[in-house]
Amino acid sequence: QVQLVESGGDLVQPGGSLRLSCAVSERLFGIYTMGWYRQAPGKQRELVATISSGGGRNYADSVKGRFTIFRDNIKNTVYLQMNSLKPEDTAVYYCNIYVRGSEYWGQGTQVTVSS
Repeated sequence: QVQLVESGGDLVQPGGSLRLSCAVSERLFGIYTMGWYRQAPGKQRELVATISSGGGRNYADSVKGRFTIFRDNIKNTVYLQMNSLKPEDTAVYYCNIYVRGSEYWGQGTQVTVSS
């Protein structure tokens, strides 16, 4: 019953910035964990960042210091702010939520970092 819709993917130059959004169909309350994952061509899907209902955050080593995950509970939206982008950040980015014992995924948004 939970639906996630990602947006904000684009083509950007190395060193540029981009903000991804994930709109959730339900109010964010209770106990949950939300995250951003990405999948590059020919590679497995990998975790980028997570945020819990308590506000705790975790990041993959490859994005620490460059990416920030944050949320707006009023708008039922989680964001991924991406700075100092590198070509290796190129991937389809997916929003995810784990809540009430189930996992839900969005359809993904394409991020391409290239000159």
